[in-house]
Amino acid sequence: MNNNDYLNSIDTDTELESPLDELDESEPLLPDRFDESEPPLPDPEEMLPLLESPEPQHRMIAARAFCELQDDRAISHLINLLRDGCPLVRVSAAYALGRNPSPDAVEPLIEQLNGDWNGYVRKGVVWALGNCNDRRALVPLIDALKTDISAVRLWAASSLGQMAKVSYDVVISAVPPLIQALRRDSVSAVRSNSAWAIGQLCRELPNNIVYAGAIDGLIEALEEDEDMGVREDAKSSLLRVGDPRGLQIIEDLEMEGIL
Repeated sequence: MNNNDYLNSIDTDTELESPLDELDESEPLLPDRFDESEPPLPDPEEMLPLLESPEPQHRMIAARAFCELQDDRAISHLINLLRDGCPLVRVSAAYALGRNPSPDAVEPLIEQLNGDWNGYVRKGVVWALGNCNDRRALVPLIDALKTDISAVRLWAASSLGQMAKVSYDVVISAVPPLIQALRRDSVSAVRSNSAWAIGQLCRELPNNIVYAGAIDGLIEALEEDEDMGVREDAKSSLLRVGDPRGLQIIEDLEMEGIL
C-alpha cells in the first residue's frame, strides 16, 4: 500500500474520533482481528518517514497507522508527536503508544495528561497509560478517575483495571478509588467500567480488608444501582472473581426474580 492509498482509506470527516473508539471500554486490550475482507496493513517503511512530515495530516495518518502496527522504531517519534500543535496528531500518537507501549513513553504521557486541554487527547493518553503496565501511571490515573470529564473517567477506570499484574501495592491503591467511583460517579458508563476494573483487580488479591470492601461495593451495585448495565457488570465481576458471598447473593436475587 502506498502513501496515497492509505491517505484515501482514512475518513477525515470523523478525525476527532479516536481510531479505537469502537472498542468496548470494559475490554480495552482486545486482540487485533482481521479477516480477508479488511484492507492490508499499512507498510511501516512508508509510514515511519511520515511521522516527521511537515504536513499535519500526514503525521496524523502515520500515527494512526501505528495503532495497527507494532514497531519499536516508531516509539520515539510518537512520543515527540504527543506535543504536536495539532490535537488530531496528538490523539493519534497517544493511541499508537497504547499499541506500542514503552517505559520511555510513560513520563511523556503523564505530562500530556496533566497539561493537554483536549479531552480526546487525554482519553487516548489514559488508555495508553493503562497498557504500559507501569506503576508510575497509578496516581495520574486515579486523579483522572476523580476529576476529569466523563469520557476520560471511564477510560481511567478501565486502565486501572489493566494494572492488576503490576504489583500488589498498586492493586491495593487502585481499588478504593474505583469503589468510590462505582458508588458515586454520576455517569453509568463510568460506574460500569469501575465494576469491571474492580473484578480484574480482585482476582489478584488475597481475602483481606481491601478485597472485602471491593466485594461489598460490587454487591451494593448489584442490588442498588439504578442502571441495568452497571448491575450486569457488577454481576459479571462477582462471577469472574468467584467470591462465595457474591455468588450466594447472585443466586438469591435470581431466585427472587430480581436478576
